[in-house]
Amino acid sequence: MRAAVYARVSTTRQAQAQTIEQQLDRLRAEVAGRGWQLDDQHVYRDDGYSGASLGRPGLDRLRDHAALDGLDVVVVAAPDRLARNYVHQVLLIDELAGHGCRVEFLDRPMSDDPHDQLLLQIRGAVAEYERYAELGIVLVMPTGRLCRPGGEVSARTALAG
Repeated sequence: MRAAVYARVSTTRQAQAQTIEQQLDRLRAEVAGRGWQLDDQHVYRDDGYSGASLGRPGLDRLRDHAALDGLDVVVVAAPDRLARNYVHQVLLIDELAGHGCRVEFLDRPMSDDPHDQLLLQIRGAVAEYERYAELGIVLVMPTGRLCRPGGEVSARTALAG
């Protein structure tokens, strides 16, 4: 079984709390424990990149290699390490599956069971909410406008800042 691992931290604070090396150590140990093959070229990492964006060098390389190299599985610590947006999580999982490569999460193992898929959706929505909460943003539902402490701003302005 040809395996790959992917790890990401987006901020200095995260890097201090759980380093990317700690993630990679856990991922490598899981792959080795299952007897899977992990080449160094299939260790992908993104230090200091937000999970809200799909434009990340390590993720780009993973997507390219999955399309070309015939990987069987990608092991990731948790869904929010893959992406902080549920739509992006599903897009990436489906894209990799289309290349014959499944995604496995260490912290929150998933199956094709409808209950697990519902949990993935809920966790993806929570990860996306947490991203907004970290920015100090509250969505005001009736207007669709975003508010920060200190006043209302447009969503585009809030996310750019």
